[in-house]
Formats: sequence, structure tokens, C-alpha cells
Amino acid sequence: MDLPFLPLLWQDLAAGMASFLHQRAAWRLAVLLTGALFAKGRRTVTSWLRAAHVGSGFAPFYSFLAALGRRADCPAGLLLQRVLQRLAPAGPLLFAVDDTPTPRYGPHVQGAGVHHNPTPGPTDQRFLYGHVWVTLALVALHPLWGAIGLPLRALLYVRRKDLPRVPARQGWVFRTKLELAAELVAWAARLARFLGRAVRVVADGFYAKRPFLKPAARAGVAVISRLRRDAGLRTLPVPPRGGRRRPGRPPTYGSGRISLAKRAGQKRGWQRLECRQYGGKVVKQVKTFLATWRPAGGLIRVVLVREDKGWLAYFCTDANVSVAAVLEVMADRSAIEQTFHDVKEVWGAGQQQVRNVYANAGAMAVNLLWYSLVEAWAWLRREEELVARPAWDEEARRPSHADKRRALQREILSQEIRAAVGERPQWQEFQEFTTRLLDLAA
Repeated sequence: MDLPFLPLLWQDLAAGMASFLHQRAAWRLAVLLTGALFAKGRRTVTSWLRAAHVGSGFAPFYSFLAALGRRADCPAGLLLQRVLQRLAPAGPLLFAVDDTPTPRYGPHVQGAGVHHNPTPGPTDQRFLYGHVWVTLALVALHPLWGAIGLPLRALLYVRRKDLPRVPARQGWVFRTKLELAAELVAWAARLARFLGRAVRVVADGFYAKRPFLKPAARAGVAVISRLRRDAGLRTLPVPPRGGRRRPGRPPTYGSGRISLAKRAGQKRGWQRLECRQYGGKVVKQVKTFLATWRPAGGLIRVVLVREDKGWLAYFCTDANVSVAAVLEVMADRSAIEQTFHDVKEVWGAGQQQVRNVYANAGAMAVNLLWYSLVEAWAWLRREEELVARPAWDEEARRPSHADKRRALQREILSQEIRAAVGERPQWQEFQEFTTRLLDLAA
């Protein structure tokens, strides 16, 4: 596949990424990305190189993949800037943080270990052997298709007991999932500050802990997440009587305790609120109040929601965020779950069969880059351009990520066909192009 026929967004991004890599090897990034787009079958690095028509000089690409894994933050930062220019989202930028496993096989895969399986399935497989990736995704609201997650970066989590199996020459340092998530949020906050945008982060209840919330607060990021029912909430600090300030630092936390169960069980204070969730308008019964919480470092807004099977508690570290925004953001968090599914099923994340810990990080970076690029390319396109459904299929549903990937492939191939044929087709060029088409079809 010739690079000039790829989308302009991709060409501009590839040219910018080359400036962050070594000039003698930067051209290999475009080849890897091209092969990843047209690879078929099991998505190994070998299948990438085969689809890109890389012959005997395939060995340096594996070393380049490891180098890309060490510098994955630079291409991801450029990707964020290009995506924001195309999507042009209004208001604060919303990021989602979560972790996901990718199964691997073989004792020589660096960084792999036994982890809890979040989707045990019908076989009730509670554990799996593989990698765990703490991932940061930009969540954008499409006018027709709802919340869509665009993954930017993923950091590999290696358990402390698995660290001795990583060679010392790699210089790998143990960090918890909370520390990895805090690094991702701080990185996104620095980029957003450069772009002049405010940042909000939505995360699962696992990340509602001090090692994540405190660095996020220092970075100026508002965190929205689930709140434990037994959270040790405190009241607001009482101002001194008579307006006189006592010597010393004013108190941050109140002296009274707050019980979420008692607040939720109290019949007074509930209000009906209309908000947007999962692509439609819903009416929720909510109760909100301000409290102080030590893991968050001070003031938070607490939102209680009454559901059919009980009540749920959410919080936001920015007390000025509205209740409707908290509920909508928590619903939009499901976009990163869909992203994890598509990255594994459509792009084959975890199937690349590389052992080096940084090569695995580079392979994951390639998968995330293509996922976000395809979504950004399809953002302004109509459904008819992305999906070719039969006449009898009238069910209203948004195009899947696999539909968008196939639509991009069709457009690239059609452009190359038109360029090869032209007004006066050259037989040699047309024969070479037909051979490549047959290789892709096979």
C-alpha cells in the first residue's frame, strides 16, 4: 500500500511523529501502521509486516517497535492535538481511566503474570495470564452516536512479584495501578494546559483512592468517580465565631461524621432531575450535598442516585460541577469499556507475539493510534458512507468500529485504483496493484 493514498489526517500525524523518533528509523512507523491497518488473520507483528510487503529486512522493525514503546508519549501527545482539531469538542476535556488485561502465552513474555479476569465468561475463568494495561482515553460526544472513547496512551502494569523476570537492562521500575493512572492524568493535564483547556477525569471506584486523587488535584484535574458506601466523609469546617480567625492554618475537614446510608435512607431531600444518559433523556431521583473527604484532600460534591436495585453514590472533587454533569459523565465512562472490546477484537491487541516489555508497549501504542485515527476519520462522515447495509435492514444503530475500519480500507483501495487506472492506465502499474490486491484478499 502506497503511503500517499492514506488519509491526510494520517499523513500529517505520521510526519509529525517522525520528528520525535530517530531520523534513520522514523520511516518504519508509517510502514508498521500501514501493515496494521490491512493485516488479516491473527494480528501478529509478522502479519503487519506481511501486509506492508516487508521482505527480508523485517528484523529491524522489531527493534523499532521497542524504541516506539519507550517514546509512546510523544506520538500520543501529537495524536491528541490532531484529534481535538478535527473533533472540536466544547467545554472541558473529559478523559476516562481504567485498566484492562490482554491474555498472553509463554513463560518468556516479559512483564506477564497472573491477573484477575474482569470478564470470566461462561467458564468462570477468574484468573488469566497476560498483561494489564492502565489506559487513558479521550471521551467525546458524537451528535448521533453518543459517547465515543479515543484511547491515547496505555502503561503496562507489572506486579512486584513478576518484576524479577524482567531483565535488569530494561530498567523497569515497579509502580502500582494508581501511580500509573496518576502519571497518565498528569500527562494529559500538561497537554490540556498547553492547549488552554480544562480537564475532567472519570474513573472506576477502584481509583477513588489517595495515591490517585492527590496527584490529580495537584495537576488541577477534577475527578468524578464512584464513592464507597462506608466512605469516611466529614462535614464542612465551621467558621470561627465572630469572624475572628484563630492562629494557625484554618481547618480543612469538619468535626462531624456523615453516614451515606443514613442520608440515602432519609426520605427528605430527594429531587427529580432530567439528564442525558446512554444516548437518551432520563429522569433520576437524586440528592446532593457538600462534604470533606481525606483521600480527596478536602471538599467534594456527593451525589446520591436512587435506582431500581438500591442507591449509588458518586463524587466530584470540583464542588462547582452540576449534578447532571456528574451523572452524564459517569454514564459516558462506558465508552472506554467499548474501546477495550474493539481494540482487542478488531485490532488484535495482545496478539502481537513479542517478548520484549517495550516491544509490547510499542505494539499496544500502534493499536491505540489506529483506533483513535479511524474514529477521528469517521467522525464527520455519514452512516451511509461507513456501512453498506441491505435494504431489509432498517434497524437504527450506530456503525461499529469494525465498520469504520472497513470503510477506511475501501476508501484507500479505491483511491489507489483510480490513481493506478487514471486516464491512460499503465499496464505495469496496474499489474503490480492487482497483485497486491490479491495478496490482501488471500
